[in-house]
Amino acid sequence: MTLQGKAAYVTGGGRGIGRGIALALARAGADIAVADLDIDGAEAVAAEARALGRRAVALRVDVTRSADVEAMVRSTVDAFGRLDIAVNCAGVVSVSPLEALAEAEWDRVLGVNAKGVFLCCKAALPALRRSGGGRIINVASIAGKRGSPNLAHYCASKFAVVGLTSALAKEVARDGITVNAICPGIVRTYMWDLLSEARRQGEETAEEAWQRSVLGLIPQGRPQTPEDMGALAVYLATAENLTGQAISLDGGIT
Repeated sequence: MTLQGKAAYVTGGGRGIGRGIALALARAGADIAVADLDIDGAEAVAAEARALGRRAVALRVDVTRSADVEAMVRSTVDAFGRLDIAVNCAGVVSVSPLEALAEAEWDRVLGVNAKGVFLCCKAALPALRRSGGGRIINVASIAGKRGSPNLAHYCASKFAVVGLTSALAKEVARDGITVNAICPGIVRTYMWDLLSEARRQGEETAEEAWQRSVLGLIPQGRPQTPEDMGALAVYLATAENLTGQAISLDGGIT
């Protein structure tokens, strides 16, 4: 139980990669605040964490609203007495050629994926310092390292997360706080279900498009899982001398 006595929040923790990270941290011993717009999903994951013997709370949070984010940090500290690990995983995606992309959709994707990470990091830092240091783990994407057609807005948001991670790591390095990013590859989540539908060719089904993506893009020939991301998050939560990195967990794509 390497994280015994530690407390974490995970945004976007109600499903997918966020759920995988929240439960991995819980298995490693951490108490968990599961934050999500979908409070039912957050409650379900919090119940799973409690079944593992951890303290856990569910919080409804819109990461684009500073008041929500600040309340999330306060609620985590109120519940557990401290904050040691801040996991910023909430994200959205859509598919559109740049010329057809609505300004409102650009704002939505950048608002959640980039502004949301900024607001969460800003709110978490004072609480992490009060705990004597800690870990910030931002969930970016391999789309934060290379562009993809029809995903300019999503790639821009994830490049921003990688850049923010690198810069902030240098700002707080002497405070005992590390800042790293996880860059998932192809993980079968709600996001990739949307992407598979958009990637269909001809009479291909979404499932066939998914399998083509896995076999065509991943050298290992198999998708990554939320549990993979959870295992990396536990490592980043315990590593003392690793900071400013954006680690691709993608089966060799990058």
